[in-house]
Amino acid sequence: MFKVIATDVVISKGYDGAPALRFSENGESVRFRIGKKVYDTRAENNTRWVNLSVKAFGSVCERIKKMQLKESSFINILGRLDEDVWEDSTTHEKKSAMVVILDEIEYCSGGGKQKTEEAGDSPKSAAAPDSKASGGDMPGNFTGFEPFGGVNSFFDE
Repeated sequence: MFKVIATDVVISKGYDGAPALRFSENGESVRFRIGKKVYDTRAENNTRWVNLSVKAFGSVCERIKKMQLKESSFINILGRLDEDVWEDSTTHEKKSAMVVILDEIEYCSGGGKQKTEEAGDSPKSAAAPDSKASGGDMPGNFTGFEPFGGVNSFFDE
């Protein structure tokens, strides 16, 4: 199995007006897409987007609900690369696409720049994002940096 680590990726908007995160009817799984702008000399303006589909199940899905992620949220993820296979309903051909099965997720502090407050104040801590960096007020002071499943996050230093 291939392991995937993606840092500073953005949650893509849903296709054709659909929600960015699509939860199953029973709420036990979620699907979404992530994107990252990369340098490519062959592309227009020397950049292009790399996009991947992501699936999460069980406790990771519950964590995503707590995080209240939405399109344009910046995240870091750890997962396994897998292949989705399905049959096209119109042509009855087998199709496949790569997908990341999510193991861990956290907010990305975004931008890589530390902001300073008024002159003389120290920079804000990079250990946990403020409410603006994480996309708004989080319920119950949830920061996205809490380890879960009894395992330390691989993003911790």
